[in-house]
Amino acid sequence: MSKTLDTSKAIEIAPSIYWVGMHLKGDPFQCHPYLIKNGNESILIDPGSMLEFDETVRKIKTLIHMSDIRYIILHHQDPDLAAAVPEIEKLINRDDLLIVTHSRMSLLVKHYLIKSSYYEIDRHENSLTTSTGLKLDFLTTPYCHSPGAFVSYESNSKVLFSGDIFGGIEESWDFYADESYFAKAKLFHQEYMPSKDIFNYALGKIEKLDIELIAPQHGSIIEKKYIPKLIEDMKNLDCGLYIEQKYNRELLDTIQELQRKEAELRERDLLLFEQSKRAEIGEMIGNIAHQWRQPLAIINTSLAILQEKNRANLLTKEEIADKLEKMEKRIAYLSETIEDFMSYYSPGKEKSWFSIDDAVKKSLEIIHFNETVVKLDTQFNSTVKIFALINEYVQVIVSILSNINDLVRIKNLPQTTINITVQKIEEFATLTIEDSCGGIEDENLSKIFNPYFTTKHKSMGTGLGLHIAKMIIEDNMKGFLTVQNIYNEKNEKVGAKFTIKVKNEE
Repeated sequence: MSKTLDTSKAIEIAPSIYWVGMHLKGDPFQCHPYLIKNGNESILIDPGSMLEFDETVRKIKTLIHMSDIRYIILHHQDPDLAAAVPEIEKLINRDDLLIVTHSRMSLLVKHYLIKSSYYEIDRHENSLTTSTGLKLDFLTTPYCHSPGAFVSYESNSKVLFSGDIFGGIEESWDFYADESYFAKAKLFHQEYMPSKDIFNYALGKIEKLDIELIAPQHGSIIEKKYIPKLIEDMKNLDCGLYIEQKYNRELLDTIQELQRKEAELRERDLLLFEQSKRAEIGEMIGNIAHQWRQPLAIINTSLAILQEKNRANLLTKEEIADKLEKMEKRIAYLSETIEDFMSYYSPGKEKSWFSIDDAVKKSLEIIHFNETVVKLDTQFNSTVKIFALINEYVQVIVSILSNINDLVRIKNLPQTTINITVQKIEEFATLTIEDSCGGIEDENLSKIFNPYFTTKHKSMGTGLGLHIAKMIIEDNMKGFLTVQNIYNEKNEKVGAKFTIKVKNEE
């Protein structure tokens, strides 16, 4: 042990970070608690067992009041690390004291009769930030040596509190490690780390950190100049189950089998990718057909009317202009549909702010409702806007309205009402479309957005329109598209209600 250090006192290893352990003379298994001074939110790390209790408490009291400790970090559940916690709790005597550990460990350490609440790192994004701004990041190191094991990193001082990892068994203990430390750490890791693979997984996380100092629970504190070489040596260490030769051979055979199966999976995934691309092209063509069917029918009808009236010499300039304008709008929509689908999977699509009102009005220009049969009731709000692609949003509305229009014709309804409402509900720009077409069969309600699901004749639909609509809203716009039946006061099904919700933020 270094003669320049007095281990009868707390030793500052980094700014505001202290070793508060006890030197057990002649014992190769030294255990180390640490204290981070942080006002009345100080942090005690791996406080130890009752063997070191008196000495640890004495050293802490030379630095802070015990009641200043707000957090106790337990990197694993073993008694050499956690057994003293109930007695330390009594000295701290704080209702807001938190035991910082992994949820896999809180199930075990409670058997020490710990009374404080738990701060489970895996339920707090693996980090802890105190009110003073001090932050600790936690890296999970499962099975090194317990299922919920982890290490703690303080980024300002760049100190890693490593728990069992980098621990050592030393007959002649030194407070700080030197270049020969791997030989002292080797035996400890061979016995306590379960396997080379699991240990290397933990080391892979640790080596990405910028570390000035490693403070393990056992062994010696390791300075930056020794860390890279020590990690490299540790990676090549056969430990735990690897020491058993029979297991080692079986494991290598298993790895080779896994590699073979991985190659087969890659080949299968490539085949599935090609198949999915072909299905995607077919789906796109089917949806284009679905979106084009009604505009083409309207154009065809307009042309037939013009031809018939032309033969009868009944055409007026006003009527020609009106029909041509309507056909022009629908041809423009056909062109836009192609452009939308061409760029559908392109990451470079440019979004913009637009009013939901404008998208609805544009959709109504495309869909031709028989005004003697369909009564439209619209409640617009020009202030409700979203940041997205307006043509995609229009396509969704057109898909919904086209289905309603088809139902009117299929059921030969003498009269129906469509209510369209635009409003802001909480953070969502919300569009609702309600009809009075009799609703959706209960067994079909959960299937209506499924690809290729349709109750119409194949000449009227492919079953892709609403599926693509839902994909646009939920995948592209991160919103929600839902449908439900509407009932009257007699609990009779009278229609369906589609709801589109998209957050009105960029």
